[in-house]
Amino acid sequence: MQIALFQPDIPQNTGTILRLCACLGVAAHIIEPAGFPTSDRHFRRAGMDYLDHVVLTRHDSWPKFEQWRNEAGSRLVLFTTKAAGSYLDFRYRSDDVLLFGRESAGVTDEVVSAADARVTIPIRPGLRSLNVAMAAAMALGEAMRQTGHPIAGEIGSKEKV
Repeated sequence: MQIALFQPDIPQNTGTILRLCACLGVAAHIIEPAGFPTSDRHFRRAGMDYLDHVVLTRHDSWPKFEQWRNEAGSRLVLFTTKAAGSYLDFRYRSDDVLLFGRESAGVTDEVVSAADARVTIPIRPGLRSLNVAMAAAMALGEAMRQTGHPIAGEIGSKEKV
């Protein structure tokens, strides 16, 4: 199980999601361009000292991420407010990559087309969306519950690809 963030633009949310990944032993991917540098103080504060404990791969672009994903043979599960099926009804696999879009704009049509599955977290009518870090935590929790994903041991950081 892995999490990917498409061009994240709020450093606090990204830091929080990376902390989640560190604590649960889940690898993370940032698909550039991000809307902030990784030296941003809000990003560092939200991630705290957990950032050194996550396997993080930064991809220079969507095509580079897709190249990696196709080589890895991973299924891409897009979380979006525009999907019909609930994330609770979806059947996850241990090799899935859970993808979350940019907080301000979601993902591009190209990304939507590339997704193997699109799911939503149902919310009350009239409300737009959940905070992306909260959505990632809910999604990852359900996916790990279904797959029996173990908490990984010792992990470290990776470079940009």
